Parts: sequence; structure tokens; C-alpha cells
Amino acid sequence: MGFPSFDEAAAGLAETGRAFHARGWAPATSGNYSAVLGRDPLRLAVSASGIDKQGLGPGDFVTVDERGQRVAGAGRPSDETVVHLAVVTARGAGAVLHTHSVWATVLSQSAREGEVVLEGLELLKGLSGVKTHDHVERVPVVANTQDYGALATAVRERLAAYPGCHGLLLRGHGLYAWGDDLGEARRHVEALEFLFEVVGRMRGRA
Repeated sequence: MGFPSFDEAAAGLAETGRAFHARGWAPATSGNYSAVLGRDPLRLAVSASGIDKQGLGPGDFVTVDERGQRVAGAGRPSDETVVHLAVVTARGAGAVLHTHSVWATVLSQSAREGEVVLEGLELLKGLSGVKTHDHVERVPVVANTQDYGALATAVRERLAAYPGCHGLLLRGHGLYAWGDDLGEARRHVEALEFLFEVVGRMRGRA
């Protein structure tokens, strides 16, 4: 699989961020997005910190190395860049997208067993490799912390424990989802966000 250029990745990620903002999944400056530009050495295009996603543009991205250090572009990489790198290395993902929706936040807070279970719903087939609505998707929940090194470690551990998951939740925070490329990652976000809302509404009978 070829890699996008920085300009291609930044344009696609910026459009994705604006679309997520319009759907209420990235209010204000929340959310961050990345795409792999190369693996040898690892290079990642990632959104800069503190950008309102309503006006996100290609100039709001920087290139980082395997340690999350900026190597090109203006601005400071998102504080959660290390989490993106943890997902990229653990899953071989080509793109990672992080949203802050109401339903993802609600379900992450109410999860009692450290996971959110999604089953019996047709849109599960929007997740790569899933062929039937009978699939059971277990989305792990990771405790949130401002110690981003510890957070990255916790993410790697949960991904190892849930090898089949297509996303994970940070408690009281939001969703991380990924894919082989930006299109697949975006589809996974859309499917999971829909499923979270359905489950949340069913539980609350709203």
C-alpha cells in the first residue's frame, strides 16, 4: 500500500475534522486526527494542538517522528500524538481518528466491565471483516489521564487484550478508531458513533 503525501493527508484529515465538527463529534478544539506518511522511518501527519475543528485546514497539521517529535510544519503536535503512535504501531493502522461525541462520552462513563458491548445491529457490518449483524464488538474503555506516556502504555495494553476491536474509548473523553487508510478509519468512526447512539438511546429509552 502506498502512502499519501503530506499535502494529501492534511487535506483529507482537515475535511474529515470539519465534517466531524458539523456532526457534533468534535466541538470546539476537541478531537485529533492522523495519517501515516511512511514507516521506514515512521512519519505521521497529525493535527496541531488547540485548533477549532470548525475551521480546520491543511495548514493545521504537522509531521512527527516515531517519538511524536515535530519534524516539519508549524504549531505544536496534539498532546495525544503518543496515543496515535501507540495505535499505529499496535494495529498497523494507516490513519487514526479521535472524536468527542456525547454518546461515546456517556457510554464510556457508564461502562461497568471496562468495555462497551455492541451486538445484534446491522451497522456492525460497517466494521472491516464483519459479515453479520450477529457479530459481538467489544470496545475497551481506558481510564483517562493527563499523563500521556502512561495513557499510551494503557492503550497498548488494552489493544493487546482486545485484538479484534475496531476502536477504543477513553473514559469521560471520547473514541479512537482507526483503519488501513483514512477512508476506512472514517467509516469505522461513523459506524461506531451510530452504534453508540443506538445503544445509549435504547438504555435510556430516549
